[in-house]
Amino acid sequence: MDEITARHNEKMRRIKAARDEMMKTKTEEKGLIMVHTGKGKGKSSAGFGMIMRCIAHQMPCAVVQFIKGNWDTGEKTFLRERFADECRFFVSGEGFTWETQDRERDIAAAQNGWKIAKEQILDPEIQFVLLDEINIALRYDYIDIDEVVDFLLHQKPRMTHVCLTGRNAKPELIEAADLVTEMELIKHPFRDGVKAQQGVEF
Repeated sequence: MDEITARHNEKMRRIKAARDEMMKTKTEEKGLIMVHTGKGKGKSSAGFGMIMRCIAHQMPCAVVQFIKGNWDTGEKTFLRERFADECRFFVSGEGFTWETQDRERDIAAAQNGWKIAKEQILDPEIQFVLLDEINIALRYDYIDIDEVVDFLLHQKPRMTHVCLTGRNAKPELIEAADLVTEMELIKHPFRDGVKAQQGVEF
């Protein structure tokens, strides 16, 4: 064994020993409140990745999709056509507010989505709920942030996971969450005039 390999092996041995010690302290299990926010792409995609994991682990799950409305998204088609028994999929909203041009209608749709979301989170059969683009509805005050945070902290069943996606997550939600990821925008083809691509954006 040469010197470089020996040094590498010793370094890996030390890292593994330290990690094994650290893992001994990680014993708690709980349903997580997770937030995916930021200007970068991938917030919803990451949420739907967890939906796929839940299905693989036979964990019943649900999606409540805010704002996007009747977009023909690949994830909606895929889940409704192939995994309807494993994952409930609800759509609440008719598109972004600049498309509907009707704030009262947007508020009513968001409020209905939140009602559905609470029902799914409280359902003892459901173990994971994805609230896709709810942060947009919260940003425009279509749904009361204090009500959402209070529900998640005090009424969500202990072992139920909830993931909330969308730009501009409110500070109250970030404070309440167990895990927050901010997607950072570094480069995007939209800036170069490239439109949303099927299979990538939707």
